[in-house]
Amino acid sequence: MEILRAENLTKIYGNGDNRVVALDHVSFSVNKGEFLAIIGPSGSGKSTLLHILGGVDTPSSGNVYVEGCDVYSQKENALAIFRRRQVGLIYQFYNLIPVLNVIENITLPVLMDGRKVNEERLAELLEILSLKGRENHLPNQLSGGQQQRVSIGRALMNAPSVVLADEPTGNLDSKNSQEIVELLKYSNKKYKQTLIVITHDENIALQADRIIAIEDGKITRDEVVRS
Repeated sequence: MEILRAENLTKIYGNGDNRVVALDHVSFSVNKGEFLAIIGPSGSGKSTLLHILGGVDTPSSGNVYVEGCDVYSQKENALAIFRRRQVGLIYQFYNLIPVLNVIENITLPVLMDGRKVNEERLAELLEILSLKGRENHLPNQLSGGQQQRVSIGRALMNAPSVVLADEPTGNLDSKNSQEIVELLKYSNKKYKQTLIVITHDENIALQADRIIAIEDGKITRDEVVRS
């Protein structure tokens, strides 16, 4: 069953001689529970695409539908709620709040949404992410791999239908990288969440159900790796 659809997404920056076409009429759909890897060289438009799918950046033209809802037809308040509730974003740079501890960083999206923290889900995430015993640690007291685990917990805390990860292992060594990928795959299967990962790492891409390759803002390959 389709959960996300991109239709003719185009993103243009600048004008005249400074005009850059980051995305050029990109269209594809993603099924619920699918693990999709998006690959391509630097500057190909893949991060721009991820930000548009997540409601962080707006397209110059085209549409994004998540669970049948036209994302960019919504007013700003509704778009902010969409970002908090339906999409979980994970970045290469962990973007943790330095003065907040592990628990506070993970639960921040829930609290910003004015909702009560699901303590059972929080405890489960701390267990899955191997963060038990570090609940009160600040980001500067954690390793890079632990900080990325916190950012994953933050992305999963609201139980989003789609998880978007932009080079989530870019700052990690090979051991931590594979551990993070295994955690993302586990959440993909356990919570039936759709997972879209931007990566330049071929080993990560080959673990996905499907690979989309982008060059110069266009899809050059869309291949099912495993069904």
